[in-house]
Amino acid sequence: MHIQPNVHDREVPFGDLFAQLVSEIAHIGGYNKHRIEEIVSEFCRRYRLCKGITYLYDNPQKEKAGIGEIQSCYDTGVEGIPVIQHRVVTNVMSTAVMTVYMAPDEIPLSDEEKQQCDLVMRTVLTFMSRNRLQGLAENLAFLDSGGYPNFRKYQNYVQNHPLGGKAALHYNLCHFTLVNQQIGRNAGDNAMRSHFRCVERIIGDTGIVCRLGGDNFVAVCGQEYLEQLLEFLTEAIVPYNDEGTSVALQSTAGVFRVPEDFVLYDVGQIMEPILSASRMAQSGKKERIVFFDQSLVKIKEKSMHIQQLFPEALKNREFRVYYQPKVSMETGELDGAEALCRWFHNEKMIMPGDFIPVLEQTTDICKLDFYMLEGVCMDLRRWLDEGREPVRVSVNLSRRHMMDADLLDSILRIIDRYKIPHKYLEIELTETTSDVEFRDLKRVVGGLQQTGIFTSVDDFGIGYSSLNLIRAIPWNVLKIDKSFVPLEEDTSDSTRSIMFGHVVHMAKQLGLECIAEGVETQRQVEILKQYHCDLAQGFFFDRPLPVEEFEKRLEQRCYSFTETTE
Repeated sequence: MHIQPNVHDREVPFGDLFAQLVSEIAHIGGYNKHRIEEIVSEFCRRYRLCKGITYLYDNPQKEKAGIGEIQSCYDTGVEGIPVIQHRVVTNVMSTAVMTVYMAPDEIPLSDEEKQQCDLVMRTVLTFMSRNRLQGLAENLAFLDSGGYPNFRKYQNYVQNHPLGGKAALHYNLCHFTLVNQQIGRNAGDNAMRSHFRCVERIIGDTGIVCRLGGDNFVAVCGQEYLEQLLEFLTEAIVPYNDEGTSVALQSTAGVFRVPEDFVLYDVGQIMEPILSASRMAQSGKKERIVFFDQSLVKIKEKSMHIQQLFPEALKNREFRVYYQPKVSMETGELDGAEALCRWFHNEKMIMPGDFIPVLEQTTDICKLDFYMLEGVCMDLRRWLDEGREPVRVSVNLSRRHMMDADLLDSILRIIDRYKIPHKYLEIELTETTSDVEFRDLKRVVGGLQQTGIFTSVDDFGIGYSSLNLIRAIPWNVLKIDKSFVPLEEDTSDSTRSIMFGHVVHMAKQLGLECIAEGVETQRQVEILKQYHCDLAQGFFFDRPLPVEEFEKRLEQRCYSFTETTE
């Protein structure tokens, strides 16, 4: 602030004026900044000072570098020399330094004036430090380590602002780990900040945007800006360096249109709808922008019911192992199988699509995976004891396992408990989207291979980093997603056929066994044979079979390429 002297102020005794200062800065209802400035200016005039300046620094490093905030308490515009200086350091190591100046030709301060000026300076400096400390505390409370407004800030906003008629949303930057891999982490941070600032500009003063953590954000905005915001979130081109080089960022988002008559009792009333819709958007089952409605409530209730049933169902062995055959394209023989889970509750089958995604939201999926692995090992042991020649069986493991440092030991403990030769087992894993998971995946695959257990990358071709996945990790088997398998109407020069042919050829050159899933027609079988794909799996040969039916296939061994087996 810049305060000019006011010659019309009448002289007030020091004690009275100082009492006014203390009263203002200690006022319970909050201080009056303008009144404090007036009192400080009166003191400066009384002591014939020409200027008073305070420097505020967040920490000693910034003080040393001269990076701080300047506040001019009083300035007549006359150049002067420093006469008194005080420095205060707070508990969090922020610093305040106050200096007062006097013109060279002015009458020097008497000892009494120095004592009085010193007391006033210390009082004002303590007041400014306290308020600075409060500001820093608010920053610590409402900003995360990256400087973004955090969830506390969001809570504070929704609890203290009317939300009726507005839109609340949760959004996630899609595959941001891959963005970091492509342009570097620092550039990725810059891109995220650019994206955040664009969202702030769109929302304006109608709402707020805060970061939950990582690449997840929550926001509130006026309905009039919602369409523009969602269009931006669908695909945004944002710069990440001073040269203006840009990157495309896409988001998934869950949106809750807040009713006009909405009354907030708990922040959960906002968070639950936007998170439910956001989870649906991220699942890939709907559009990448999902609006909350009552159908999502039913989905959540169904999910909660599944989670409640699961522990008892696992204990009662309601889950059964079904086997879907894998057939050699060269010989037509049964050459493997995939173990798939079927849940029978009260004599009715619950479809995998109804319970697998729910269990994947928690570590329950890990318990089911180990249950399935043990079930397969029990069957393999029985077949071996009965003199049957088993085929290699693949068992799926969720990405949830990747954070388990003991995963490899847990797998081997189950397999070796039943004394199963490792050549009869294959572990199917899907690609990951984070740096940490990728490193863990590489560790697990390498460990399994050292023990002679086969590993396959599931659903190859539908992820964002599939090529990097097979470049960096030593798989045995490449399982091509059914979306890449040519359809009945595809010719040899169609895009799908060409891409499929290249994937198979690449797998062969890398020394990988190649299997195509979702094979349903004889035409697809012919294409697979044409491109020398090793194995096929799909309804053309067999649906997933209960163990009794699969054992019949083990005896028959051979499939026909000309008609579907029912």
